[in-house]
Amino acid sequence: MDDPLSPGLYLVATPIGNLGDITRRAVEVLDRVSIVACEDTRVTGKLLHHLGLSKRMIRYDDHASPQDRARLVEIMRNEPVALVSDAGTPLVSDPGYRLVRTAREEGISVTSLPGASAAVLALTLSGLPNDRFLFAGFLPAKEKARDAELRELAGLRATLIFYETAPRIVAALDAVARVLPGREIAVARELTKKFEECRSGSAEDLKAHFEAKPAKGEIVLLIGPPPDEAVTAIDAEAMLREELRYAKPSQAAAAVAKATGLDRKSLYARALELK
Repeated sequence: MDDPLSPGLYLVATPIGNLGDITRRAVEVLDRVSIVACEDTRVTGKLLHHLGLSKRMIRYDDHASPQDRARLVEIMRNEPVALVSDAGTPLVSDPGYRLVRTAREEGISVTSLPGASAAVLALTLSGLPNDRFLFAGFLPAKEKARDAELRELAGLRATLIFYETAPRIVAALDAVARVLPGREIAVARELTKKFEECRSGSAEDLKAHFEAKPAKGEIVLLIGPPPDEAVTAIDAEAMLREELRYAKPSQAAAAVAKATGLDRKSLYARALELK
């Protein structure tokens, strides 16, 4: 297809592993744009070479400055520009949000092409409830912040989806075991690749597995929603004990009450006993 594309920004999803997963429309758009903005020119260069395409590439990553963004916006006023991430759908835990926002504010056309997404693929493989889910990006690297984020999301009646790195998956599972005891967990890794795996179970069991067999590759961590039955006294006490590691009894009681819907005064009394 030789017809030029209209000026604007084109968000193009790329494969997350298996190069055969790129869509026909994505190839057509990449072939017809003037410029490809990308996180890493080496990674995108390999994909373009595989597709038999030669394109001018401009680096646009997490460290891009407002000037870099303004430069791209000026180009797309008159030319079609594609934005890709290293893998998957742009903007999903990848750079691009501010670029899209600025383009829209400037009245520039923005077109998004559907394609691969590790979060959605992992959800379909996991067997966890998928009628409601929350994608929350990467968990914080530090223990206190990671625990705080899990506590904040504890009361949501939805499957939680996080991206995680192989070196941190054991620590993440340890946090889930402490902060969200009793939840069903799934860990998906190397999606669409030769050694694709989706392992389900308790956080404790999965932690033991990956301690014995360290994970490799990129990982999606999924946490099932709270059980339908009311939170038991044992669950509440476990949550209180975890909160009391960092917080005063009043704060711990408030956090557990918010997450579970249990009576705050009763929780506070028990927190004082545990403290």
